[in-house]
Amino acid sequence: MGLEIERKFLLPEYPAQLIQEGTLSVANVEIIEQTYLAIDDGEELRVRKIRNPETGEVHYTHTYKNGKGISREEIEYNISQGLYEQLIQAFDLVPLVKKRITGVWQGINIEIDVYSQLELSVVEVEFDSYDAAISFSPPGWFGKDVSDVKEYRNKVVWLELQKKKTSG
Repeated sequence: MGLEIERKFLLPEYPAQLIQEGTLSVANVEIIEQTYLAIDDGEELRVRKIRNPETGEVHYTHTYKNGKGISREEIEYNISQGLYEQLIQAFDLVPLVKKRITGVWQGINIEIDVYSQLELSVVEVEFDSYDAAISFSPPGWFGKDVSDVKEYRNKVVWLELQKKKTSG
């Protein structure tokens, strides 16, 4: 089982200027549709449809995560389109949709997630160790550190979408 160690920050504005200047280089852009199949305290099962808008390439993943905070166990593997569609149809749930921009800023790999169903953008940084994550000093353009703020976890945001579906 792999270990995911990451910190998440609210992104007050899209860093278009940094991209234009070349300070932030964009490596990849993906549209991610993310649906949770099970959530229980620190554990979660989710599936994703990941599409590259430039190439049209699509792939599907199934992920198990366990833990809370900035360090969690993670198992992720590819699944077929057929299995993904069966799961989505069986559960009839609204996916959380986000545009993920993967890039490099000052030698650091970052992921910017821009959510399409709500006004929210975040930037995430993954680390090789817990010590590296804790000692990381983010630049001001990253915004507020929400790594341990429950309201900004994807599964919590996704659950809010499901409530809107049933009430609307």
